[in-house]
Amino acid sequence: MRPSRIVPLVVATALFMENTDSTVIATALPTIAKSLGEDPIALKLALTSYLVSLAIFIPISGWMADRYGSRTVFRAALCVFMAGSLACAASGGLAGFVAARFLQGLGGAMMVPVGRLVILRSVPKSELVSALAYLTIPALIGPIMGPPLGGLITTWLDWRWIFFINIPIGLMGLVLASLYFENLREPERPPLDLAGFLLLGPGLAWVMLGLASTGRHLLPDWVSWCCLGGGAALLALYFRHSRAVAHPVLRLDLMRFPTFRAAVTGGSLFRIGTGAIPFLLPLMLQIGFGLDPLQSGLITFAAAAGALFVKTIGPRILRRFGFRRVMVTNALAAAAFLAINGAFTAQTPHWLIVSLLFLGGCLRSLQFTCVNAIAYADIEARDMSAGTSLASVAQQLSLSLGVTLGALALEGAAAWHGRAAIAAQDFGPAFLAVALISAASVFAFRTLAPDAGAEVSGQRIVAATAPKPVA
Repeated sequence: MRPSRIVPLVVATALFMENTDSTVIATALPTIAKSLGEDPIALKLALTSYLVSLAIFIPISGWMADRYGSRTVFRAALCVFMAGSLACAASGGLAGFVAARFLQGLGGAMMVPVGRLVILRSVPKSELVSALAYLTIPALIGPIMGPPLGGLITTWLDWRWIFFINIPIGLMGLVLASLYFENLREPERPPLDLAGFLLLGPGLAWVMLGLASTGRHLLPDWVSWCCLGGGAALLALYFRHSRAVAHPVLRLDLMRFPTFRAAVTGGSLFRIGTGAIPFLLPLMLQIGFGLDPLQSGLITFAAAAGALFVKTIGPRILRRFGFRRVMVTNALAAAAFLAINGAFTAQTPHWLIVSLLFLGGCLRSLQFTCVNAIAYADIEARDMSAGTSLASVAQQLSLSLGVTLGALALEGAAAWHGRAAIAAQDFGPAFLAVALISAASVFAFRTLAPDAGAEVSGQRIVAATAPKPVA
């Protein structure tokens, strides 16, 4: 088999494992919380710890691959992810489970970015489109399979089995990587910005821990505020540091490009809203409506199915209308469908819920396609790696904030009604709150020029080849 096929399929094993794992856990959260003797909302720490770990370690993944070799780092990342999976299965309390998820995030941060780097360096440019097409398949199939699989395992087996399924997939990836990956590395590389990493990593972690621990008194209030204050101070120091060194671990100067700035700021606001869905929706269906995990998973997979469907028509929509018009209109429509989730009740027909989730998934997928594409419209090739790191960090942090703010809105609604435990009627205000945050992304997208990203969307090519009117 040609490298354009076998190498992406090897990387795909890692991507499939990571995406399936995340969606399986979202479906199983209420059951895991009950088993660990915790409030379901407290399990937001398990979701945010994984995403924050990704955000911390993704910026150094490229440097690690250049220093130690892409095959070495990829295999080590698979081992770390599997070790984290086993630690999750062995957890007996919230603290251990959160720590295990953080370890999984460390593996994921190195696994997928380094895998993509292997593809870019080992596949000829003439075969790159085909190679990346193979890579996207598991990214789309994993979220579709995850919710029903998580519901099936949680309903009929012990929830710990959802982590054991990662092991055979990871072992297969190890064998295939050993057989088909070259241990590629760059002979010349900039020095690692260790000081920047030591400021940025703990700063991000402390801020997110402070935010995630508010509400249900997971930590004493003074500890949460100290985490927030200390993290903010470290991030401020990193901002000053990044302007004084030649090769910062995260290049914030790329925000000077209007298309990249709109993609990062607007995309982050939009993802905050959508990032709350994997947390809020299974809780609403299982705790609010009394469905079992399998029934919940068979409903929530519809959003991922919608995302897969729209991949076939997204490029044509962009060529027809352009980035700015699509992103502004679609952000409002997607936010409206997000708010509609809060209008569901236990009596809402399941076919209607599935249909609306499918349509919402279509709209969100189209928005993500736009954001991911326009981010690099004006960035030169030599800055692509740095741009990818910054965009990836912003993406993971916004998803983590989505979980955190969704949980805070849910707790606030319950407190407003004078209850300690969450109930079905609390999800409406929570979905509305995160939908408004997503809708706020419009202000960032409106700053784009009408022809922004025309070359990327294909509009410029269409305009150049369109027949000219006869005088």
